[in-house]
Amino acid sequence: MSTDNTPQSAAPTPAPKGVRLAAGDTELTVHPDNGCRIASLRVGGTELLRQGAKYGCFPMVPWCGRIEHGQFRNGGEVHRMPLNAAPHAIHGTGRNLRWRTARSSATEAVFTYDLADPAAPWPYPGRVTQLVELAADGGSLTLTMGVETTGDSFPAQAGWHPWFLRNLGEGGEDARLDFAPEWQEERGDDHLPTGRRTVPQPGPWDDCFGMPQGVEATLTWPGRLELKVASRAEWVVVYDEQEAAVCVEPQSGPPNGLNTLPRLVTPIEPLEISTTWSWRSLVQDTA
Repeated sequence: MSTDNTPQSAAPTPAPKGVRLAAGDTELTVHPDNGCRIASLRVGGTELLRQGAKYGCFPMVPWCGRIEHGQFRNGGEVHRMPLNAAPHAIHGTGRNLRWRTARSSATEAVFTYDLADPAAPWPYPGRVTQLVELAADGGSLTLTMGVETTGDSFPAQAGWHPWFLRNLGEGGEDARLDFAPEWQEERGDDHLPTGRRTVPQPGPWDDCFGMPQGVEATLTWPGRLELKVASRAEWVVVYDEQEAAVCVEPQSGPPNGLNTLPRLVTPIEPLEISTTWSWRSLVQDTA
């Protein structure tokens, strides 16, 4: 046994383990150890997502956006979530946890985590599953998330928070966003919807919009790439107040929806949401 009492330097924090998918000229990396976020999405060698441990594209679950004062009610019970965006709780607990890789192949991977995870202060047992599917030709990506209960029914939401780069570099123009919502949720000074619907206003935005026929939004980097975000979900939050990125976030309900528009996950009716991103190059072939 060694008797060396020399202080040892702290071991470096290991980098998140990534699951890589690839097809055609597209490759992406999912970090299940860092909230099961898509850390990188490269098309034709060009990165589309903002880089950094907090960015990429992370799942919002079991709620999306802010919960007023971190509190929600289920029947006669009031539950309190940590105020990680004081005075509110924001974006769920899934993005802060280590997910389990259930299976993976060259173009598909499935990840899960238990809602009863001690690191996640959610009061109801259940399971969250995220399926990541890259098309065989590398031209689209489909994300699907499911929330199931293994006990009592509870209100929940799910969605995604992608940080698309505003500019892809190499002297290109900034991305342009095109979408046509039916209404905008009026935002109060507390950043929560007031309950009043308005005609969509010009940006910049940190706002929720209603698209009852399904989310359809297009990001265009002129001369470089066009990317379409589609989902059967009826709600989308757009956040473009930061210079580096544009966030287009399909979700199953509006911010504070656990209180204002609860959707129950029951033993016979789980919550499921899906979104597909598809893209095409706008680069002119000069050969």
